[in-house]
Amino acid sequence: MAIETVQYQAGDVACSGRLIYDERTGGRRPLLLMAPNWFGVSDEATRRTEMMCGDRYVGFVADMFGGGRSLSGPEEAAPLANALRGNAPERRRRVAAALHALVVEADTRGIGDASRKAAVGFCFGGGNVLELARTGADLQAVVCLHGDLDTSLPAKPGDIRAALLVLHGSKDPVSPKSQRDSFEAEMDAAGAKWQVLTFGGLVHSFSESEADVRGMAEYDEPAARQSYRLLDQFIQDAFAGHL
Repeated sequence: MAIETVQYQAGDVACSGRLIYDERTGGRRPLLLMAPNWFGVSDEATRRTEMMCGDRYVGFVADMFGGGRSLSGPEEAAPLANALRGNAPERRRRVAAALHALVVEADTRGIGDASRKAAVGFCFGGGNVLELARTGADLQAVVCLHGDLDTSLPAKPGDIRAALLVLHGSKDPVSPKSQRDSFEAEMDAAGAKWQVLTFGGLVHSFSESEADVRGMAEYDEPAARQSYRLLDQFIQDAFAGHL
C-alpha cells in the first residue's frame, strides 16, 4: 500500500494527513475519509485505514489537531478533542478540509472517483464525521463507530445528504443512551436517512483492538468483525443507491 503524507490547510491550521491507496490497482476508486480517534494521525489509524481500503478505496486519515500529531494518551488528547467538541464550527471546518484534501489529492493522481465518497469515524472521529454530515457535505455514506452523538448545531430539515450508520455499545459511558435518544430525534426531525445498531453490553471503542480500559473502552473481537463487515456493505449499498 502507498502511504503519502499530504499537507493541507483548514483555515489557519496547517494540517498533515495521510493518503492511502493500493498503487498496484489501476483506475479510479471511491474515496473513503477516515476520521481517527482522539489519538490523531497515528500508526494505528493508518493501519485501520489500510485494512478498510484494501484495493477498493482511496483513503485519507484526517488531521483534526494540526501538524499531523499522534498523541500518546488521554492526558494529551482530551484537552485538544474537548476544545473541538465545544466548537462545532471549527470542528466542521477541519473535517471538511480533510475531505477536500482527499478529493483534490486523489484526483491529482488520477486514482479517485469523486462521485462516490464516504466517511468513517471512530470515537472522537465518529463525532467528526457526523458533524461533516450535518453540514450537508456531498457524501453518499457516513459511518460513526462508538462516537460522539450530540452537537450544539443540530441538523435542520434537508441538511443531511448522506445516509448515516451509527454502530454503538449499549453501555457506552462516553455517549450514553440519552445521547442516542437525542440523536435519533434530531435525525428524524431533519428527515435524514439513518440507522443505529446497538451492540448489547458493550462499552466504548469496541472496534479498536488497542482499547483496554475496563468498563470504559474495551475491544470486542466479534463486534469489531461484524462492524467492519457492516460498514463496508452499508457504503457499497449507498454507492449503488440501494438504501
